[in-house]
Order: sequence, then structure tokens, then C-alpha cells
Amino acid sequence: MASGDFCLPGEGMEIVQQVCSKQFPPCNLREEDLLQNPHFSQLLLSLSKHVDESGLSLSLAKEQAEAWKEVRLHKTTWLRFEVLQRVIQELLVDYYVKKQDTSLTSEDKKFLETLEHRLLVTELTQILGPGQEREAPMLLGLEKADLLELMPPSEDFAWMRARLQLEVEEQLKRKCFALLCYHDPSSDADSETLKAAKVWKLAEDMVAEKQQCQDAQSQHKEQLVLLEKKSTTYTQVLLRCLTLLQRLLREHRLQAQSKLDHINAQYLEVKCSAMILKLRMEELKIVSDTYTTENVEVHRIIRDRLEASIRLQEQDMQKSRQALSTYEVLGEDFDRLVKEYTRLKQAVENKRWALQEFSRSDS
Repeated sequence: MASGDFCLPGEGMEIVQQVCSKQFPPCNLREEDLLQNPHFSQLLLSLSKHVDESGLSLSLAKEQAEAWKEVRLHKTTWLRFEVLQRVIQELLVDYYVKKQDTSLTSEDKKFLETLEHRLLVTELTQILGPGQEREAPMLLGLEKADLLELMPPSEDFAWMRARLQLEVEEQLKRKCFALLCYHDPSSDADSETLKAAKVWKLAEDMVAEKQQCQDAQSQHKEQLVLLEKKSTTYTQVLLRCLTLLQRLLREHRLQAQSKLDHINAQYLEVKCSAMILKLRMEELKIVSDTYTTENVEVHRIIRDRLEASIRLQEQDMQKSRQALSTYEVLGEDFDRLVKEYTRLKQAVENKRWALQEFSRSDS
């Protein structure tokens, strides 16, 4: 870095990061970025003196605030007329329902007709508009004076207006009470006087709740920014840890693997030999428990007898072979001799097998 470069100390870097996160939300700068671009950090600090938290210049932010103030004023005026219009429409609907139920009095009918007449004439007058007199011919050749002649009498209009004010106030009161009970269900059992007192405070409570929601949203955004920064930091740390683990595996695990495998092989070999010796010992124990001295002597006597019997059977078989060769040319006698030879041979084999088994048990 050159000697004339601008250097940021630790505290100054924290200030730059706070300014960037608050007044320049898209500029999610890291500490490495600020260190690599010190003059850009100085430029951001200079710009922060001329812009607000939204990123607009101070003059433009002031003009925007005034424009929003005017918009809110027009919006409030429009909302007043809109609320009044909707309340009157709801009153008309209620009177229509009563009219179908034939529960309207003569005064109610007069009030309904005067109100409808007045609204209809006013709506037609607004359709004609003030500017159409100069720009284009009137619709159907009508003028406002023609429509104003259709207005109801002034006495009926004044009476209707006074009653309409009371009706609108009553309708608005019911709506305010309904809103209060929705916002605070415990107010449903209160008296009208207490409800009216709570309604006056309802607007302040809703404004306070709205401010709390906005503050919570601002805190949520700040927490999201912090979470993103921490996630980035944690990801970098994890990547470095993985790199170190890979290097440790390459350098140490392969060197120790062959030695570990050799030790495991020796251990398995010794364990296998021990298992074989244990099995042989169990086999000898079973044999010693099964065959006593008396059993061995009896087996020896049986073996001698079987050997003698085998010798006799072999002599008989030899004689049978000689007889077979002598009487080979005979017919049925030859078949009989063959069967006898087969029987004797099978008996010899059985006794020889028994002798082998006893010999094996004595060993």
C-alpha cells in the first residue's frame, strides 16, 4: 500500500460497516472489501452525510415526505367520502329488506324515496361533469339545470338530511363497536358508555400496535442482515475446517493405516487360534465325559467280535465267489447265488463300517 493511501483503524471500519448496513442496504460489504478499497470506504462515509436511511438525498427525501403528506391528506379525504358512501348504501340495503318485509312506516318510505331521489340526481350530475359543457355536447341534450329541477323539495331534503345524519351516526357507532369487540373481545359485555370511551382510545391503540409492528419488522430486517453475515462467516469457517481435515487425512491417515491393518490382522489371527484351541478343548472334554474306561473296554470286545464276524463273512464270500464261478452257467440257480452273494457282501460292509466307528471312538 502506498504511503498516501487512506487506512481504516478497527473502530473506523466498524463505523463504515454500520453506515453501509443502515444507509446502503444493497452494499453488504465485508471487512476484506473495506481493507482492499480504503478510498471507497472514505467515499461511502462522505455520501452518508448527504443521504438518509433509504438512500435518497436529503432534499429529495424532504420533497418525498411532503408529497407523502399530501397523499395521506387526499387519502384521508377520499376515505371519509368512501366510508360515508358505503354507510349510506348499507342503509339503503337495510331499508330495502324492511320494505320487502312490509315493516316500513310512512315516514320510512318518505325518507327512503327522498334519499334515493337525491342520490340519483347527484350521481347523474356528476356523470355530466363540469368540463363537458365546454368540450362536448351534453348527454341527451341535458344540462345540470335540468337535473337540478328534479331535486326533491327543500323541506323534504332538510328533514331527510337531519334523519340521515342520525342514521349514519348510529350505523357508524355499531361499526365502531363491532371493530372494538373484534380488537378486544372482552369489551363485548361492556356497556355502551364504556364502549364509547374505549372507541376514542382505539385509534391510539391501533396506531401504537402499528408502530410496534413496524419496529418489529425493522428489527427483523436487521436480524436478517446479521444472520446473513453470520451465515457467510460460518460458511467460510466451515470451508477452512474441511480443508484442514482433508489435509490431515492425506498426511496422517494413510501413514497410520498400514500399521493399523497389520495390528488388526495379528489380533484376528491370535483370536482365531484361541477359538480353535477352545473348540478342541471342548471336543476333548465331551469325549472324556462320554467314554469312560468301562465303555472303552466294552467297545474293544465288540470290535474283536465284529472283526471275527467280518473274517467269517469274508470266508463265506470267498466261497460264494468260487460257487458263483462254478455255477455261472446255471440259470435260476445262478440268480439265487447272485442274490445270496449280494446279501453277504452287504452284511460284510455293514460290519466293517461298525468296526470303523468303534475304532474311531477308541482313538
